[in-house]
Formats: sequence, C-alpha cells, structure tokens
Amino acid sequence: MSAGKGDPVAPPPGEGEYEIKYASKDAVEGWRELCKQASGNTLKAWQAMRTDPAPKPETDRHHRLKHEYATAIYQGKEYPQWQIEVTSGGRVWYLLDEARKTCWLKLAKTGHPRQTD
Repeated sequence: MSAGKGDPVAPPPGEGEYEIKYASKDAVEGWRELCKQASGNTLKAWQAMRTDPAPKPETDRHHRLKHEYATAIYQGKEYPQWQIEVTSGGRVWYLLDEARKTCWLKLAKTGHPRQTD
C-alpha cells in the first residue's frame, strides 16, 4: 500500500519527538523525489521536523514563512507554516500543530516553490 494524505511519514516518532504526516498527495510524491535526489539533506530535514520543528533562533535554511504564507489552513484550523531549505532549490513546507505534536507536510519540492518568487 502506498502512502497518501493523512498518512505518517515513517517511522513513528520516538519519545518527545513530533510526528510527521502528509497533508497532501503532492507532498507524498514530492517527498519521494527529494529522497531520491538529496537523501542526506532530506534525512536532515526529517530529523529537524522530528526534534526541533520551530528552531530558536531561526536560520536561513529553517524558518517560518512570512507574509501571506506565515500561516495556512488545514482541516479547518490555522497553523504556522515553516520552511526547510533541503537543497539550493528544494524545499519542504510544513504546518506546525503544537497541540498534537505533529508536522503536517504540506509541500515537498525538488525545485524552488513558485509561490515565493
């Protein structure tokens, strides 16, 4: 069975870690492509979402999005939206659900998202 919207990005979280779940079918496919093209950096992004999804201080490569992208609605709730720069062009966007200790993987792309150009 293949992964789909709402499914966890395996494996399950360890104690104190955040769960990562796909928020869209596009994120599933994008994650697979990132894993193929930049496996080491994608693993680092996965680890960051698991252990420190809202770093303080933020970095150039891991930060909350700004302006109209600072938040997004998922399943009827508004969440802060974060970005990890996986490669020079590849990005991961996720919504941080602190109450559930969950990162909803909204976008994973091997190229820079056009929305922020």
